[in-house]
Amino acid sequence: MTKAERALETRERILTAACEVIADIGFEHVSMRKVAEHAGVSKALLHYHFDTREKLFAEAMTHSFAKTGTDTGSEDDSLPAAVVLARIVRSMLPTDAELRQDWKLWQELWVRALRDATARDLAVDLYDQLHAWVAGVVERGIASGEFTDCDVAEVGTLVLALCDGLGNRLMLEDPRIDQATAQSTIWRAIAPALGIAPVFPEVAPEVAPEVAPEVAPEVSPAL
Repeated sequence: MTKAERALETRERILTAACEVIADIGFEHVSMRKVAEHAGVSKALLHYHFDTREKLFAEAMTHSFAKTGTDTGSEDDSLPAAVVLARIVRSMLPTDAELRQDWKLWQELWVRALRDATARDLAVDLYDQLHAWVAGVVERGIASGEFTDCDVAEVGTLVLALCDGLGNRLMLEDPRIDQATAQSTIWRAIAPALGIAPVFPEVAPEVAPEVAPEVAPEVSPAL
């Protein structure tokens, strides 16, 4: 392994550890020492890669975001657009342990974004990328004739809003909402605009490399 490869592997390990620690105890209780210990690196090495706790949080968010779509098959043109869209919906809900961890990070970002301009800019940028991700699949479905022509931006906004609202209730373990109910509610809401059956497709995630939304640009460390 080259020096550059070792540095990349270390950085990846640190970001993964940061995501786990922040999701576990919340950003306000996180210290650089705790992240270093969890990653199995020295505090000095952690500071070499991330000089502040705030910058580590911002990059942990983009790291988590970049992994969100790796199992949707978004770049597989042989998959029906409805299947890809259903996988995207599933990936934007806390439907398994890894996605619940991602949701905890998003919730930490929402809280910080209420009081911090840089966090707010990061959140808005990530939402823009999620919106473009959904819109791209809808546009593909329209072009192929699988979906009827519709207001793509409106459908994208609806998907994100429903995923946020229902996802929060899943995180709260609201007894009135389970994964199947959340997915079917979202699908019934968007099906009329897309001209498809209102039944959520039976889909299973498949790992496909390099299909995540584009990672957000580097943000200011002054989060």
